[in-house]
Amino acid sequence: MSRPVVAIVGRPNVGKSTLFNRIIGERLAIVKDVPGVTRDRLYREAQWLEKPFILVDTGGITKEQDPLKQEVYTQAYLAIEEADVILFVVDVKEGLHPLDREVAQILRRTSKPVILVGNKADRYDVALKSDFYTLGFGAAILVSAEHGLNIGDLLDNVVKEFHVQDGEEDDSIKVALIGRPNSGKSSLLNAILGEQRVIVSPIPGTTRDAIDTPFIFEEQEYLLIDTAGIRRKARVEEAVEYYSVLRAIRAVERADVVLVVLDATDFLAEQDKKVAGIAHEAGKAIIILVNKWDLVKKDNRTAQEFEEKVRRELSFVDYAPLLYVSAKTGQRVGRIIPEVFAVANEYTRRVSTRMLNEVLREALLMHQPPTRKGKQLKVFYATQVKVKPPTIQLWVNEPSLMHFSFQRYLENRIRENFGFIGSPLHFLVRKRSKKNDG
Repeated sequence: MSRPVVAIVGRPNVGKSTLFNRIIGERLAIVKDVPGVTRDRLYREAQWLEKPFILVDTGGITKEQDPLKQEVYTQAYLAIEEADVILFVVDVKEGLHPLDREVAQILRRTSKPVILVGNKADRYDVALKSDFYTLGFGAAILVSAEHGLNIGDLLDNVVKEFHVQDGEEDDSIKVALIGRPNSGKSSLLNAILGEQRVIVSPIPGTTRDAIDTPFIFEEQEYLLIDTAGIRRKARVEEAVEYYSVLRAIRAVERADVVLVVLDATDFLAEQDKKVAGIAHEAGKAIIILVNKWDLVKKDNRTAQEFEEKVRRELSFVDYAPLLYVSAKTGQRVGRIIPEVFAVANEYTRRVSTRMLNEVLREALLMHQPPTRKGKQLKVFYATQVKVKPPTIQLWVNEPSLMHFSFQRYLENRIRENFGFIGSPLHFLVRKRSKKNDG
């Protein structure tokens, strides 16, 4: 399935992120009146006139020599290379700026369709367009991203440039990378993709937005979501950082599989438990990646000791497989996506009611259900009612008699027989009534 890519480019502070938000219909990109807030490419699926496409927001193109700003320039250039259609955004209130000419010079070297967008036009005035004819892309389409003016006309022009449409459903596996700042999430994403997709910096917190990167591996589509590092609330001082934490949580909600990235050199801080807990509570499939494994001094018990600590401290995700990896050396990076594929299959596994109840009967014979105040729990039958995550409904005589430890016992028996590796297993305990018996 191939969807057109539409990239929004331009100099800093012309309203690119506001336009991005307006098109996708939600407050996704960080919007703040400070040039340079959007630094990485930000991807999101969008649709207009039943035509789906991928919209890409980018950092502003600037000539400043600051290394991080030069990285932003590189990322914007990469977005231009990937795009099928380019939205070149200018500020009609401020008028033609020397940097607009620099951006235009870059865009003229591409053969991609370029649509000139005159943003911050609160009213239609032909005079607003005149300065921008000299850029060489014809008349600007006047819009106000902030107020939503003329966005429909802009999108009509965008979809006219789409030559190939594919109406298939999105069956990609969505994978979010989460972890504390500087745990190496962006480096891992780059290592997985084999290219420099997101800015990697030794400064904690460089990734602020959730970055969606689609790719295909062995004929399966994936969407990798890199997120800002999750900080303790006490350390979230800037509003930008605060929204980054919320976005990381939302990225988890969008994912099928969550890669929880731990730093082997600063292993299992309290914040790591909270990070893993976000994915667990959201009911997502989980793989634990211990990154920077190349920096750990090892003996023949090192891996076992690390795993014992993970299983002890993160006991609530004991179903999650664990991989020791190094983004820097590439150690075991090649195993990540095959593991994601396997775990995603477990996350969508369905078990027949007949097979499930055979396992349930065996489990009840081996271990009597608990009794309280002379009344014993009776488990009549089970059925799987959903996937993502796999959810088992148990019909019983009295739900209040279901003790956590017995439910855990049943979960273990089900996992022994059916796997569900990497996937949480949810239970719904319902009281059987005569109506249920039909």
